[in-house]
Order: sequence, then structure tokens, then C-alpha cells
Amino acid sequence: MNGIGGVIAAVLVAGAQIAAVAVGGPLLVGVMRKVRCHIEGRVGPPIHQPLRDLRKLFSKQRMRPDQASWVFGVGPVVLVATAVLIAAISPLATTRPPLGQTADFFAIVFVLLLGSVALALAALDTGTPFGGMGSSRAMTIGALAEPALLVAILAMSIPAHTSNLPALVRIGLAHPQLIASPERFLALGSFLVVILAESGRLPVDNPSTHLELTMIHEAMVLEYAGPDLGLVILGESMRLALLLGLLVNLLIPWGIADRPGAAALVIGLGALVGKVVVAGIAIATFEVFTAKLRLFRLPELLAGAFVLAVVGAFTALVIR
Repeated sequence: MNGIGGVIAAVLVAGAQIAAVAVGGPLLVGVMRKVRCHIEGRVGPPIHQPLRDLRKLFSKQRMRPDQASWVFGVGPVVLVATAVLIAAISPLATTRPPLGQTADFFAIVFVLLLGSVALALAALDTGTPFGGMGSSRAMTIGALAEPALLVAILAMSIPAHTSNLPALVRIGLAHPQLIASPERFLALGSFLVVILAESGRLPVDNPSTHLELTMIHEAMVLEYAGPDLGLVILGESMRLALLLGLLVNLLIPWGIADRPGAAALVIGLGALVGKVVVAGIAIATFEVFTAKLRLFRLPELLAGAFVLAVVGAFTALVIR
């Protein structure tokens, strides 16, 4: 019975985290849009508008280009599936998620990259100029951002002697001095820049642009419509919520559940929502007062993130 009870508890925890990310991701996008509109003096759409848009897209007929192969349809599915997998095993609401021992930070980065590559290949599959342009730009940004993220993970792993995500959060709870260390701040600063790049936020990309020569993410999804477009939008919003959830739990782990039980899980979900909303509001406020960088200036920004991560890793080696 204990074994069956443990399996049921693990499934419930995974389901709660997946549901929180799947519903919270679009709502987070709605909150960020609302904040931007408020600062700019506009009313803006309601916070739940992204959920209404998804419902409308999923109710439409699926349409795909005649020249597209099975790759075009698989891309959005892989994007959402990778986000669901990470949401199930990551320390979002609890430090003891199911299969938490497999939630190595380096493996999480690989799974995220798998979703990005699948979407880029799907955009190339249509053979349209905009799809190829968006895919090449997205992969260029990914190739510049991934080294910074990997070195940032190394900087956080050296003092903790592990790259396991739940272990990193638990160590932060037990030893707050590690969170306040210079290497952790440098690594998380680099991580934040990578989040802006991977999620297509300003100053890397403008999520609301429709100008052909400046599009990155939008250029990849121009051929999608109906349920396929809904999956792309859902997957991207889930990835944003996931990355911000990991960032805030690594920076401010307090509130996350560190023991089993429904009450602790509910408190952990509430703390996660509060911290992610604050982070989303901060990013939306920052976007109002910044402009999109030119494409040829992006390597400088991502190189700065890489330098931050390298300095963090060097600091960790010197101090420890």
C-alpha cells in the first residue's frame, strides 16, 4: 500500500505542477501585457485573454501547408511535451518532485533545446523564406545563449557539489549564505539574460512585433494556424513560466514545500505563483523602458551573459 500510495502522491504532485504551468503560463503572459498597457496609459486586454485565445484556436479546424511533411505537425507537439516533462520533474512547488533525482540542470537544458530545435525544423519544413529566416536567427541566438547557461549552471554547481535542481534548491534553503554568494548572483544574472533570449522578450525580441525584417519567433510560426498555433503559443508560455519559476526558486527558495503533504504543496504553489508574478511584472516594466536591440548587437548582450557566468564560475573555484 505504501508503494501504491507513493505512486499516487507522485502523480498528484506532477499533475499539480503541470496544471499550474499550463494554466499559469498564459495567465503570466496576460499579466505582463496588462502591466505594459497600464504603464503606457492604455487599458489593454483582460489578464485571462490568452486563455480565451487558446480556446478559440483549439476550436478551429487544423490547416497545414500542402508542401509540409510530418515534421511540421510534430514541432508544436514536441515543444509542449518537453515543457510538460520539465514541469513534472522540476522543483517548482516542492523540492521533492517525482523523478527529482533525474532533474539534472544540464539535462533540463538539453530538453529545452530539444523543443527549440523541433520548432525550428518545423519552420524550415515549409520552405518559406520567413520560416528559414526565423529558424536561422533563433538557432543563432540559441547557440550564443546555451554556453552562457551551461557555464552559469557550472557556477551554481561548484559550491553545492551537485547540478541536480531539487538538491540545489534544498541546499539554498539549508544554507542561505550560498544564495547570497557572489557566484550565485553572477550565475543567476546570466540565467536571466538567457531567459529573455530563449523566451523572445525585449531587448532580444519583441513578442508583439509583426515587422518582417525584425521578426525572430513570429517568423517561425507564420504558417501555423488553429490547434497547431495554439500548441505553439501554449508551449512558449509554459517555457516562460518554467524558466521564471526555476529562477525565483534558485534565488528565493523560501515558500517552496520541503516536506510531503497536501497543505505544504498548496503553500508551495501559492509561493510559486506569487514569486513568478513579481518576476513577470519586473520584466514587463523593464520592457516598457527598453528597445529591441539590432540583430548584430545581440552577440554583445549574450557575450556579456557568458562573461558573467565565467566570472561566477571562477569566483566559485577561487572561494571554495
